[in-house]
Amino acid sequence: MIGITITRTESGAVQSFEMSGHALFADRGKDIVCAGVSAVSVGAINAVHELTGVTPDLEHRADGLLRCVLPEDLSSDTQEKVQLLLEGMIVSLRSIEETYGEHIKITFKKQEVE
Repeated sequence: MIGITITRTESGAVQSFEMSGHALFADRGKDIVCAGVSAVSVGAINAVHELTGVTPDLEHRADGLLRCVLPEDLSSDTQEKVQLLLEGMIVSLRSIEETYGEHIKITFKKQEVE
């Protein structure tokens, strides 16, 4: 199963997300759940970088881990744009979860300190 944790600040803004695991929906190369999650998450990271100039702190490993942490010192205008892109990612991931819930689980948590 792909586990996704989305961490929000006390004010509700997305601060980071992490995903790990494998969907195990189908054989490697044919797993549409894995492909969908990968396309949505990497596409969102690329959109944040290309459209806002923000470079998140990223960790990506061959074992399936992807971690993305946003910088904390963004202007309010840039923060608004980044949040819109990440909320779009969340909508897409939740759509995948609704259909393939046995293979993907999204968890939300609040950041401990802001």
